[in-house]
Amino acid sequence: MHIPDNYLSPQTCAVLTAAMVPVWAISIKKIKNELPPEKIPMMGVGAALSFLAMMFNVPLPGGTTGHAVGGTLIALLLGPYAACISASAALLLQALLFGDGGILSFGANCFNMAFVLPFVGYAVSRLFPRVIRGEKGQLIGAGIGSYAGINAAALCAAVEFGIQPYLFRDASGSPMYCPYGLNMSVPAMMAGHLTIFGLAEVVFTVAVWAFVRRTSPQMIRTAEGAHTSMALKIFLAVMIAATPLGLLAEGTAWGEWGTEEIAATGAGFTPSGMQNGIPFSALLPDYSVPGVGAAAGYILCAVIGAAVFVIAFKLIGRAASGHRMAA
Repeated sequence: MHIPDNYLSPQTCAVLTAAMVPVWAISIKKIKNELPPEKIPMMGVGAALSFLAMMFNVPLPGGTTGHAVGGTLIALLLGPYAACISASAALLLQALLFGDGGILSFGANCFNMAFVLPFVGYAVSRLFPRVIRGEKGQLIGAGIGSYAGINAAALCAAVEFGIQPYLFRDASGSPMYCPYGLNMSVPAMMAGHLTIFGLAEVVFTVAVWAFVRRTSPQMIRTAEGAHTSMALKIFLAVMIAATPLGLLAEGTAWGEWGTEEIAATGAGFTPSGMQNGIPFSALLPDYSVPGVGAAAGYILCAVIGAAVFVIAFKLIGRAASGHRMAA
């Protein structure tokens, strides 16, 4: 679901980025007003959980892959506004450092995975505890909400892909960007997310939500305390160590192919906008580290990503605490 650069027109990217600006602004304002400063470091833990979840690629018959996102999970723990900022931070680091998702398409990826996914997932999940009391209702809500959230995000991405050949063509009439119309993009995206990828999101969300409630309730925004428990630290370490399992899934996610793959997978040509679009070379593309084996490099990238989120949000939390005390 990470849309690379040059799959969407600059106009589409500009519109979706503009749509995200007020979402980010409102989210930051809501966090300042509703989330205690001592809870802000927990947003870094949430971003790390989402980042690591997205490193576990799951294969789909036909040679493509996908992954869980964890946006609904963060929303359940810290609220949808905190989830929006945490997921946006994860997507930004992925794009800048690892080339996972584009720079120009950053706003589009945030719209899908940091806005639509957590807000839809959170809204749906909150319906069930009102009908089914206790922990059972919360777990059912978490599962169905996460399934709804990731599929809503996938549908948005499918529409964004699918409208490109209808709106943007060159002088010869050929598509300039994603060459697959809605008749192909919607089934291709939704087939995986309605089945295996949606199930992966449900399992990840429900399992981690239940684990955190039992071992680290202080991570939940309504609970007292704000430290990271030893159990949660161990869980993050286990996730990091296990990330090379994501390398076992062969193939590339639909909609994330390179120009050569586009030409070889049915289009028969490389759209001009993709061929001549923005060039960007990430420092550690595809979570690889020069001179280091694939598995070790994957683990190192996981460590770097998780550490960046935890440290960055801890510093932001300290700054927010200092500002509140000064006020």
